[in-house]
Amino acid sequence: MPNESRHLSVSIDRPAAEVYRYARDPAHLPAWAAGLAGSIRRERGEWVADSPMGPVLIRFVPVNEYGVLDHDVVLPTGESVTNPLRVLPDGAGSEVVFTLRRRPGMSEEEWTADIAAVTADLESLRRALETA
Repeated sequence: MPNESRHLSVSIDRPAAEVYRYARDPAHLPAWAAGLAGSIRRERGEWVADSPMGPVLIRFVPVNEYGVLDHDVVLPTGESVTNPLRVLPDGAGSEVVFTLRRRPGMSEEEWTADIAAVTADLESLRRALETA
C-alpha cells in the first residue's frame, strides 16, 4: 500500500522565476522554513541546517527551468527524505506546491503537526516574497 501524501500549496503574488530564485537559495530557508531550518551554514560543501530534529543536510536538485525545487533532507539518523516542491507560473503570480509524504510509523498527531508546519512555512514564504 502506498504511503499517504498531501499536496499543500500557496499562491504568491510574484512571478514564478522570482519565487524560484528566492526559494532555491538555501541561505533563505531560515526566513521561511522554520519547520526545517532555524539556521543554516555551509560545511564541507554541504548545506547543514539546525532543525527541530537536530542537524540535517539539505540537498536541492540542480537549478532548472521547470520550477522544480525537490530536495532531500538527510535526518540525524541518516535517513534521507525526498521532498517534492514546485513553483508553478499562475498568470503574473505563482503557485508553490509541496508534496508532503507521511513517513512510516508516523502517528496521526505527528502527521497533523507536519501538515500544519509545512502550511505555516508556505505562508511564511508568501509573506517573505510579497512584502519584500
